[in-house]
Amino acid sequence: MEGFEMIYLDNASTTKMFDECVDIHKEFSCNRFFNPSALSGSSLEVSKLIADAEKYFLHRLGARVGNVLFTGCATESNNLAIKGSVRSGDWEYVFSAGEHPSVYNVAKKLELDGYVVHFVPLQKNGQIDVKALEKVLNEKTRLISVMHVNNETGAINDLKKISDLKMKYCPRALLHVDGVQGFMKIPFVLSDTAVDLYSFSGHKFHAPKGIAGLYVKNKNSLKELFNGGGQQYLLRSGTENVSGIMQMKKAVELINEKENFEKVKKLKENFNDALISMGAVKLTENELLTLHDFVGNHENFSGIIINDFHGSPYIENLIFSGVKGETMLHALDSAGVIVGLGSACSSKKAGNRVLEQIGIDKETIISSVRVSFNAYMTTEEIQNAVKIIAECYADIKRRVQ
Repeated sequence: MEGFEMIYLDNASTTKMFDECVDIHKEFSCNRFFNPSALSGSSLEVSKLIADAEKYFLHRLGARVGNVLFTGCATESNNLAIKGSVRSGDWEYVFSAGEHPSVYNVAKKLELDGYVVHFVPLQKNGQIDVKALEKVLNEKTRLISVMHVNNETGAINDLKKISDLKMKYCPRALLHVDGVQGFMKIPFVLSDTAVDLYSFSGHKFHAPKGIAGLYVKNKNSLKELFNGGGQQYLLRSGTENVSGIMQMKKAVELINEKENFEKVKKLKENFNDALISMGAVKLTENELLTLHDFVGNHENFSGIIINDFHGSPYIENLIFSGVKGETMLHALDSAGVIVGLGSACSSKKAGNRVLEQIGIDKETIISSVRVSFNAYMTTEEIQNAVKIIAECYADIKRRVQ
């Protein structure tokens, strides 16, 4: 994957599209551009390709039954899953407190509209508190919505354990999983769980923006959000984005998530080892201190703290003592390294709801950035990124002292 002069460490925000997708886009936008709902032979061929793509996605998800709806983005998938599950009556809706805005804000709207909504807290490691989850589940539970991988921390939720709780306390409930940071990154088999709805987004795994998907185990469990031609099982109207679907399928075909998982795991280890060699300190599992207390207890360290939450190898959190994360982001950007401040959907807002939920104080949050990797980075890029990070931090510290 050539083309980036900068070192890109914000892959949880978006990824560089595979070059192979460009040819697919041209093929289905300029040559085989036909409307799949039309009745010509060419249109019917395109319609069959969409059906074949749906079967392929079911295979890669590890789903034995169900369907895949192709949507415009993960926000649409999440809204369709949640709002499409809402029913009148004495039902209750359960969400983790660490959800992406496209889930969390929908939950807050349901609460404002008078529905019974439970927000389950997070543990210090960023995972949902399963004991707290167990306490709110009952026969009235209509929907449980939880992330597969947290986009802020990389914490991986145990979908099997959550599935077992669902089947024990509320087997009629729907289990929705926001899998945007999980699909094509974390090896898993959907049929090993009781997941009913699973959202994913193409631009998180090197497909284009503007194409996403929602796995639906049982079509009858959802209702449509807007009226139209009913192209996708009467649940998602609108002419399908044929080019986007084919590009997303190509991206999935090019990815071996098990091999990539191990590659990224090694890249992250190299990244952290290089930082530690320059004086950074890595937090132990479940360790959580305020920045003030941490600095007071560790006199001989560079001022950089690695907080990776021991979850997905694709994501981790860096804390820069005495320097705002936003200052570091802009300094690194100018020096050729792109990082993030958490969810791109809420990066312009003050604070960080997810980090606050797990108990991190505001001073620490202000001093943190998110780094996120992809499997196509090189060890040389990782080493250069660490060098630039250390130099930028040292330069800022000199100027503010």
